[in-house]
Amino acid sequence: MRHFDYQRTIIAYHGCDESVVRRVLLTGDPLSASENDYDWLGYGIYFWEFGPERALEWAVEQQKRNPKRIKKPAVIGAVIHLGNCFDLLDTRNTSMLEAAYDGYLTLAPEPLPLNRGPLHFLDCAVLNYGLPKLEEAYDIQFQSVRGVFQEGTPAFAGSDIRKKSHIQIAVRDPGCILGYFKPQTRL
Repeated sequence: MRHFDYQRTIIAYHGCDESVVRRVLLTGDPLSASENDYDWLGYGIYFWEFGPERALEWAVEQQKRNPKRIKKPAVIGAVIHLGNCFDLLDTRNTSMLEAAYDGYLTLAPEPLPLNRGPLHFLDCAVLNYGLPKLEEAYDIQFQSVRGVFQEGTPAFAGSDIRKKSHIQIAVRDPGCILGYFKPQTRL
């Protein structure tokens, strides 16, 4: 289906340790995909679309939780061509995701995985189940998944706008990453 083909190139940012930035920029090694069972967009290499400061905030938060994993928080920028994108800002795709959930329920373990705060066990399970089914049905490969994430406290009293809301990308096909760069960031 043509509506999955996003002829769009974006700038995105990945929070990590400074050693990862050096390794990728100096050796050309790719970033590693995340395969946690709580990654909200399923498996992939995670980026914040046009969000270098948020990527750095994330790396700082991770350093506090696991100082052995991130010793010096840093950000690497990437130019990404979304390719065949399962964009969750497109209602056609969220309707397909709803159908994938219905299919997942027929095979889901008991008890059903649940989302808990920042841990998106159910979202991850449904996307990891549904995307291969859609790829088979439409004879395509999803190269990226894109979604908006409402995160953080309200921007002001009574607001539905959150201070840390962002668009996140999970790159499933590393070939979509056209190149990396070191951005200027500050907290």
